[in-house]
Amino acid sequence: MSEQADELKRRTYQFTLDVIELAKTFPSVEPGPMIKRQLLKAATSVGANYRAACRARSHADFTSKIGVVAEEADECQHWLNVVSGAKLATSPELRRLQRESTELVAIFSRQVGTARLNEERR
Repeated sequence: MSEQADELKRRTYQFTLDVIELAKTFPSVEPGPMIKRQLLKAATSVGANYRAACRARSHADFTSKIGVVAEEADECQHWLNVVSGAKLATSPELRRLQRESTELVAIFSRQVGTARLNEERR
């Protein structure tokens, strides 16, 4: 496994843990629980699906799986923006997590583009 892949595994794992901590602060009345569920599903999927992409059995499998990672990262970014807009959390961590999700979306979207380009070249 490459150093870059190991770093992304670590980074997505930490992102998941940080989102879990943030979600613990959401109000217990709606829409807090619903948004919490949606955010946690997306956040936990980013790292898990990235690990699966790293174990892909073929280039086509990798391309497909990294696409799922990019989608989940984008969904997570959406829910973090909803949390901010709805003022469900006031923690300064929210802004940092929004920046991190933006970076993860950019990284994984770039990987999808590169993987698709490499697929076409084959």
